[in-house]
Amino acid sequence: MTLAAQTTSRGAAPAPFRLEAVTSPAGADSLAPQLTSGGGRLVLSWIEAHEEHATLKFAVRTASGWSEAGTVVSSASVIANAADVPMVRALSNGTLVASWLEENGGDDESYDLRVARSVNAGRTWSAPVTPHHDGTKTQHGFASIFPAAGGGFGLVWLDGRATVTGGGSMTLRAVSFDVNGAERGEAMIDARVCDCCPLSTAITSEGPIVAYRDRSADEIRDIAVARFAAGKWAPPTTVHRDGWKITGCPVNGPSVGADRANVAVAWFTGAGGVGRAFAAFSSDAGRTFGAPIRVDEGDAVGRVQIHVLADGSAAVSWIELFESRSQLRLRRLDRSGFRSTSIVVAEGMGSAHPRLAPDGEGLLVAWVEGTRGSTRVRAARAAPFR
Repeated sequence: MTLAAQTTSRGAAPAPFRLEAVTSPAGADSLAPQLTSGGGRLVLSWIEAHEEHATLKFAVRTASGWSEAGTVVSSASVIANAADVPMVRALSNGTLVASWLEENGGDDESYDLRVARSVNAGRTWSAPVTPHHDGTKTQHGFASIFPAAGGGFGLVWLDGRATVTGGGSMTLRAVSFDVNGAERGEAMIDARVCDCCPLSTAITSEGPIVAYRDRSADEIRDIAVARFAAGKWAPPTTVHRDGWKITGCPVNGPSVGADRANVAVAWFTGAGGVGRAFAAFSSDAGRTFGAPIRVDEGDAVGRVQIHVLADGSAAVSWIELFESRSQLRLRRLDRSGFRSTSIVVAEGMGSAHPRLAPDGEGLLVAWVEGTRGSTRVRAARAAPFR
């Protein structure tokens, strides 16, 4: 694994970031990292798996490094999955909210979401609840938590209840909770979506937005967004019609970032038999998007992450295949088509799903390093050049 390697893209501007080593709070046999930023706090969560037992842990970024790692849940029923990862998010009122997967019935295709809250910085957690109430032994996962008005929070996820008879489709659903953790109702956003591509949420000046991989009746799986406005989820719209026709799920979802009305979505497509990563910008809170901008250097694997910067540009990370070796890369780009030089954050990523989040004036990147049969969550900070 290489840290702080740098490559130059032909015709690109100089790299806007320098990499700084960061000690990861995750222990041995850790995987499934997630980074969230909200309520003035950056939270890293991960799973530590030992034999048949899995523990969801988290740490909060501090001025001197990290808080002591805390535990949300530890159980033999907690599922450790590299793509469908847990999340711990801080709300503006100090509450922490966590979501994770648990087995439901012993079938690999049957699992439920669980959600818990902490009002004392993670020292104790509420009894977990299940946000879906269909009772089917099907898949429920790929959840994303977002803050909601009034101090509550929302949750979107992929829901397999319609597949229970073998002929239905995966759906995209949402639920909201009030400041006291009481559920306020469930909604279906899209009745047919890709089965197992991670989704992403952000908060715009007009409210939450979710980006996900859609699925048409003839198996076109392009990226769509849905916005929550005026008290309901608006009909989804396609970010760009790539026309990627694929009969199975690529397990390669989009990422969305927002700063007020400025929104950016990054995604991977294999349309035309070539792996490419793109980003598109919106200046109207995600109602419309401009033309896609190529992100990668020529041989993208995907696993994208995006964060919108204060000047309206965006930082994007993705996995690139270079000389038969996977690299986690990072660059800045903007709606004009500008692309900085990309920098290599780490190498030998395999099928991992790296994470990206703001850390002061810089960015924090987390990924999984695999060595000698074990895995460990690693981190680095991309600081702006002065």
